[in-house]
Amino acid sequence: MMTLSRHLVLAAVFALAACQHEGGSGDFSFTTPTTPASADPVEASEHMIVAGHPLAAKAGREMLRKGGAAIDAAIAAEMVLTLVEPQSSGIGGGAFLMHYAAKTGAIDAFDGRETAPKSAHPYMFLDGKGKARKRRDAGIGGLGVGVPGLLRMLEKAHKEHGKLPWADLFGPAIKLATDGFPIAERLAGQIAGNKSLFESPTANVYFYENDGSPKKQGTLLKNRDLADTLTRIAKEGADAFYTGDIAKAVAAAVTKAYRNPVKMKPEDISAYKAKKRPPVCLPYRAWLICGMGPPSSGGITTLEILGILQKFDLKALGAGSPKAVHLIAEAGNLAFADRNVFIADPDFVPVPTAGLLDAKYLERRASEISPENAGGKRNPGMPGAGARLWGIPAGGEEGLSTTHMSVIDKNGNAVAMTASNAGTFGSRLMVRGFILNNQLTDFAFEPNAGGAPVANRTEPGKRPRSSMAPTLVFDNQGRVVMAIGSPGGTRIIGFVSKALIATLDWGMDIQAAIDYPNFLGRKGPVEIEEGSTLAKIKPDLELMGHEVKLFKRPKSGLNGITVKSYGLRGGSDKRRDGQALGD
Repeated sequence: MMTLSRHLVLAAVFALAACQHEGGSGDFSFTTPTTPASADPVEASEHMIVAGHPLAAKAGREMLRKGGAAIDAAIAAEMVLTLVEPQSSGIGGGAFLMHYAAKTGAIDAFDGRETAPKSAHPYMFLDGKGKARKRRDAGIGGLGVGVPGLLRMLEKAHKEHGKLPWADLFGPAIKLATDGFPIAERLAGQIAGNKSLFESPTANVYFYENDGSPKKQGTLLKNRDLADTLTRIAKEGADAFYTGDIAKAVAAAVTKAYRNPVKMKPEDISAYKAKKRPPVCLPYRAWLICGMGPPSSGGITTLEILGILQKFDLKALGAGSPKAVHLIAEAGNLAFADRNVFIADPDFVPVPTAGLLDAKYLERRASEISPENAGGKRNPGMPGAGARLWGIPAGGEEGLSTTHMSVIDKNGNAVAMTASNAGTFGSRLMVRGFILNNQLTDFAFEPNAGGAPVANRTEPGKRPRSSMAPTLVFDNQGRVVMAIGSPGGTRIIGFVSKALIATLDWGMDIQAAIDYPNFLGRKGPVEIEEGSTLAKIKPDLELMGHEVKLFKRPKSGLNGITVKSYGLRGGSDKRRDGQALGD
């Protein structure tokens, strides 16, 4: 079943209430903030959108003011992000979207992940000596480009849940592309710092001046090619992108790329299908948390972290205490050990989703954590008799350039959507005014390990594993009380887990939870945001046996909304350019 109903939400939460783990709460009301917010959250009484750029948030709010549904606002905002945040997402990439329908209680998970073309094969990311290529080199040009899935997914979600006409949702982006928009500081910095973007013949003329200098912050940037592309999609639907001359242009750009050309045919693009997947849900304390299932690892891994932590009283330990950070990092290390082996495209490999989220399995994993000492290297568990232990891949980092938005409309419908081009400016290939992704570099470059095939190996038509984690939280009445998500590559899972724990366990306001220093475990060192207040506990964690790594990048871009009895509260990550807007 691809849709989860309110009845199942209620049943799951009440079942948890009957047998609370240690550290659980019997109070089903959403936690009243007890920690002062580091910045004032945005409040609204009717509707709200939080997106990765102020112009995108403004476009989404415009649709909400016209009476549009949450999905309408999300589409309008993402079309603007295609223009103003091309380094992160757009119609040349993909996305995952969680949707809650207040009237029916339906929880839907939409999969718009890119697919590998028919020419793809398991050994395509190896060099001539059989060794894995460097991701940075393999991701430039045609080799890493997957068939874009964003528009097909948004069209599918709009047909089911949209209220405004499809064409109306493109108006703000078309106007901005025609009239121009001022380049933001973050975009200007990434243009200036991206040598491979300058080397791209198609992107160079758009992002750089005639003398070769990068266009600077505040420069008015117009994109008439994108305005034309969006105008056609507005009139003809997603078919305008997936068939005809736009599809031919995308295929030609990949096949004739200035670097790493690889065969892609228009038929690869026209054959793309967006899918509805079963959402993955887990009771946590007094709430039910739902996220995106495979091919994203974000939902399962986030839920596994929280499920392992059920037995520990994080509230009593306190926000930022060495013991709390230790426990959360250890749970992350265990969950990532499972993620790296078991999760991939479920259309190609069996994923033991139920086993990974089984209460007894999570209790067994939790028992592997010492409250006082680091557990060292973690191995995958055996989540059920049907779980297949695939080859354990070597490390690898998936694309870091991503965006997230959260929307709740006046009727209580909610959207949490994370979209991505993978690397910064994706493949650096620009077609008809938009950037093409390089998401295929999220596949395992080495197709075999330990004498067995790797689950996330490249195959034709397959979707690469992701860490995107758009998340919805529900109360005991089956009502949505939170929408959250973040960019950040594989650190997305840690960023989202931190925000959930900060709100649900530590009682922080949404903005304070987002602003709180990031920390996580990913089957390795405890990672703590450099320069943050948490950096001071590094010696305490090292005494527990942890290796501690301080990091600056990738920055989180958490965007979230909480529902209170008096209205909506939105928070946007100050580490990026996002904004919350509502009425």
